[in-house]
Amino acid sequence: MDDDPGTTLTVDELRLRPWRPGDAEAVLAACQDPEIARWVTIPQPFLPADAEAVIRDSQTMWRTGTGAAFAIVDAATDQLLGAVTRFGPDGHQATFGLWLTPDARGRGVGSRALRLVADWTFATTEAIRLDAFIMVGNEASDRMVLRAGFQREGILRAWDLHHGGVPVDCTVYARIRGDR
Repeated sequence: MDDDPGTTLTVDELRLRPWRPGDAEAVLAACQDPEIARWVTIPQPFLPADAEAVIRDSQTMWRTGTGAAFAIVDAATDQLLGAVTRFGPDGHQATFGLWLTPDARGRGVGSRALRLVADWTFATTEAIRLDAFIMVGNEASDRMVLRAGFQREGILRAWDLHHGGVPVDCTVYARIRGDR
């Protein structure tokens, strides 16, 4: 597996690169967005120490080979547009998570970034199954993963625990090696 901490991927005007310590301020600002807090299980309130932990944990994933966490940035300006993280692979399977800043939404940023990292994962690992779990009701993310080539498989009841340990249902999407 290519788990070089320097791995950078590009598509169109997007650069996907490993997180840097200097990104903490942008992560802190992005995670104040109520839509990110609504759909992503992040600490509430989200504080500077939480942003630093995101960076540190992401760098650890690269070093240990347990995942690949990318900042999605504008290639020309390095402005933070979001995050896409691959957890694993663990055996034949890897799981993806993604969030976008308000400026990046509605432009295909998420689907292009997710498709790029999924394709890279198939090219550089033995993974057979990629999946994403989207909280029921998050229709924008449902559309995004479908555009990235994932297929809807069904609803998992009480799949995750959101803020305060509240159980939430999630729709599971998967992309299998060889899917068109």
